[in-house]
Amino acid sequence: MTKTLAAACFAAVLASACSPQPTAADAGPAQAVRAVHPESGLPIVPLAVTTSRGRHEFRVEVAATAQEQARGLMFRTALGPDEGMLFPRNPPDIASFWMKNTPLPLDIIFIGTDGRVLNVAANTVPYSLESVSADGMTAAVLELNAGRAAALGIGPGAKVTW
Repeated sequence: MTKTLAAACFAAVLASACSPQPTAADAGPAQAVRAVHPESGLPIVPLAVTTSRGRHEFRVEVAATAQEQARGLMFRTALGPDEGMLFPRNPPDIASFWMKNTPLPLDIIFIGTDGRVLNVAANTVPYSLESVSADGMTAAVLELNAGRAAALGIGPGAKVTW
């Protein structure tokens, strides 16, 4: 390598190392840093449910893969009042869930292909192997702490957006 080429390479490396690096604050919408849950490592997205009582916002973990969905909230011992887990169904199907290895009682909310709640399996029993199912084709399933659906008026027909 010639001295000139070596000097040019060194200058390029030095300039690159000294250049300001982009941060989350600099990122545009396409580059925004995504929040992830500290325990599951799953991405967290905003989700809103609109009922006759108004709109309520949540921050939910998204279990997108088959492996993530199989684990779900198993073994979890805490879930905040405005937290939950979303299970997108692609393609839509008639979803069926159980509570195997899940110590938290949950409300399991089945969301139809129109983005509206089909039905709610309220206050599911921790560790139960009993299956709870959707009342129709399901685009997604939302799990919240048991009792949240009733407290917020979430029932059939409520609109869910994420």
